[in-house]
Amino acid sequence: MKLSQFKFKLPENLIASHPSEVRDECRMMVVDARDGSITHHIFKDLINYFDEGDVIVFNDTKVFPARLFGNKEKTGACIEVFLLRELNEENKFWDVLVEPARKIRIGNKLYFGDDESMVAEVIDNTTNRGRTLRFLYDGPHDEFKANLFAMGETPLPDYIERRAEPEDAERYQCIYAKNEGAVMAPAAGLHFSRELMKRLEIKGVERGFLTLHCGRGNFRDIDVEDLTKHRMDSEEMIVGDELVEMVNAAKDRGSKVCAVGTSTMRALATSVCMNGHLMNYSGWTNKFIFPPYDFTVCSSMVSNFHLPQSTLLMMVCAFGGYDLIMKAYEVAVKEGYKFGAYGDAMLILR
Repeated sequence: MKLSQFKFKLPENLIASHPSEVRDECRMMVVDARDGSITHHIFKDLINYFDEGDVIVFNDTKVFPARLFGNKEKTGACIEVFLLRELNEENKFWDVLVEPARKIRIGNKLYFGDDESMVAEVIDNTTNRGRTLRFLYDGPHDEFKANLFAMGETPLPDYIERRAEPEDAERYQCIYAKNEGAVMAPAAGLHFSRELMKRLEIKGVERGFLTLHCGRGNFRDIDVEDLTKHRMDSEEMIVGDELVEMVNAAKDRGSKVCAVGTSTMRALATSVCMNGHLMNYSGWTNKFIFPPYDFTVCSSMVSNFHLPQSTLLMMVCAFGGYDLIMKAYEVAVKEGYKFGAYGDAMLILR
């Protein structure tokens, strides 16, 4: 398929800049690929679509405060630094993006914090915007990381055109987030409240967890028309034995398996065997899923409404069917559904 096939007109006012007041009371569109129906609900109605023994799989990655603002030595110029991942714990090396990149060269020092107590030196160029920083800090690693993160902001997606606010630290995080390492939230999971999770548990719906640390690669513009030529950034992931046993048992007894979000779906697709069962996996994935694609693990999927020409939209189209999902997106725009990480939800059934 071609990039242009995933273009649609999205009014800017439909991109959510703030989350719904209550996590599980956003709107939810249910798209049934079995009969082509499109119906409208609120998110807490999700419980009506699952029964005892069904399995819902979540991504328990935890977002860290990855966006920093520092000052360049001598000039004092304000520099935005986006932490991507720690490269070396002992030497405090970090892979980062910087803006404006043209002002930052190897050897430059950057100062962070109101008292400029945190100092970093640029030691390498990785891309046109990317740099490797070495933080100059003499204390223990745990203390260094705590101080570094205390200076950071919640890394809201660029399409949310505002600075992070204090409440974003809690709302741009899934309630079950556990394993730190993401710079983007697995947004479909943001709708799950503690009350809804408890109601699902009481009903006998099983909960499984994997970890995929969501990076910024999902939001990088695709610059090729032929999708087979696009390369995804790699993301670290873990699918453990407990989840493997839970999902495989559900499949063997004919129960439903639901993936919460595109990151969960990508991790499951990475760790699937030839027979449609899961195997444990620990490593990296750069799997790019777009139509057509044969999904063998999941019978349903929870997703947000994604922006035009995004890899996230492409995966949703692969799961629900291109024509039906693009029709559903037309309905979503017409009905005023909210798009993006803080937007409304879609449940796709197959």
